Amino acid sequence: MPLVHDRCICLRKTEYSETSQILTLLSRQHGMLRVIAKGAHRRTKVGASRFDGGIDFLDLGDAVFTADVTRDLATLTEWHLVDGHLELRGNLRAIYLGLYAAELVSLLIEEHDAHPELFDLLENTVQQLATDRLEEKFLVFQLDLLRLTGYSPRLDACGICGEELDSASAFSPAEGSVVCQACSAPDRINIDSRLIRLMRNILREPGRLPRLTRHQTDPINRLLLQYVQHTLGRRLYMGEYVAG
Repeated sequence: MPLVHDRCICLRKTEYSETSQILTLLSRQHGMLRVIAKGAHRRTKVGASRFDGGIDFLDLGDAVFTADVTRDLATLTEWHLVDGHLELRGNLRAIYLGLYAAELVSLLIEEHDAHPELFDLLENTVQQLATDRLEEKFLVFQLDLLRLTGYSPRLDACGICGEELDSASAFSPAEGSVVCQACSAPDRINIDSRLIRLMRNILREPGRLPRLTRHQTDPINRLLLQYVQHTLGRRLYMGEYVAG
């Protein structure tokens, strides 16, 4: 069976036995895949390991794995850690955001579909979460992820009547859009119009990013969480830790 080499980020892990792991990896050129790392925790007599002693959430590494899309579980044969993000692991908020980012990616894309731009986005975001700009960087990540996966919410016009809105103060997860004052939406979420405008500005000019606090980002995180949960028809585990 052919082997391929790719750079990967670990999105999920399950301890399969005392020595092995089952992992969900996002690879840059081969998309998302599930692999088994046999003997991930096993070391030789001299202390070496093919997998650096095991793989953790959000680890970035160079991987070698079997390439057979017809199988549900590929085999990871080598893993060389590039970045374990040790500076990230000292900040609980940063860890929650990173795990939520990984959960979003794993649910919004299909296995084996290559998304190099999305890979680069996640890699850059995880690095930025270790800085003091983690809140605004994570907000940009969410909006970019929704755009890249085709789920970007409509923020410039009412999703019910189609009226273009310069200023909106309500959002409907079911419609996936803002709604005007005249239209009725059972799941209507009221939100400060300045925060809707902030999201619109980020999508238009992502390079011009103001410094944000949780007072500003938490309501947007809650809104996007409800939108994604409605779209996927399932609860997101890490959402409650991030959005409050």
